[in-house]
Amino acid sequence: MLSLQQIEAYDRDGHVLVPDVFTPQEIAILLANVTKDGKATQHQFALKDATGLASKLSLWSDVSDDVFGAVTTSPRVVNAVRMLLREDVYHWHSKVMLKEPRVGGAWEWHQDYGYWYNDGVLYPRMISCMIALDPATKANGCLKVVPGSHLLGRFDHGRVGGQAGADQERVQAAIERLGVKYCEAPAGSALFFHGNTFHSSEANLSERPRRAYICCYNALSNVPYGGKGHGKPVPIRLAPDDAILRFAEAVGVK
Repeated sequence: MLSLQQIEAYDRDGHVLVPDVFTPQEIAILLANVTKDGKATQHQFALKDATGLASKLSLWSDVSDDVFGAVTTSPRVVNAVRMLLREDVYHWHSKVMLKEPRVGGAWEWHQDYGYWYNDGVLYPRMISCMIALDPATKANGCLKVVPGSHLLGRFDHGRVGGQAGADQERVQAAIERLGVKYCEAPAGSALFFHGNTFHSSEANLSERPRRAYICCYNALSNVPYGGKGHGKPVPIRLAPDDAILRFAEAVGVK
């Protein structure tokens, strides 16, 4: 459960980093599933930044009966999201992000709601949970945010390289007033951030990969109009707390 201080930090800054959400054994199981042939590889594609470097991404909207579904429906994640949004939520989509050593590209400044808005979602009552599968550092291109930017509202988005990026002039104006924070995070930690929080990351020019699993949620009161959007707007059935460990044998992790 989140502390009052963590909830207040999220309300103020639009993000909060929670350490030790998942154990080293659970992270090892997730990493084994990221690299084996399966969901994370079958849905994979690459997006280039403004310089031409690319990061790999796998994305899906269903909640499957596998280790990824166990994380998406983990009570450690879902109950924290419910606390931060003060209401019940449903799964929007999840993704595995792969920033390979020396070649992993940047992610340009954007808000997730900047393009989710076009899915017919009326309110930014949406939240992402980024789980660090590797230690995330400045050197390997950790996420960086503009603290308090979730209170600015939605900015217009267009194309920046091969990605969706926010109005760069307005982003720089926001940075001048609010600053930038690098969200360095140990493996197993979870970064929760608001759908309107500006975030980006730099290229990974280090010798170490940066891999992360990101679960995204929408408030059940905020179902998109017109049948658009991602995921099925149904309450989440929470997984048992040891659900990830049950997949250890399948990938040979002890």
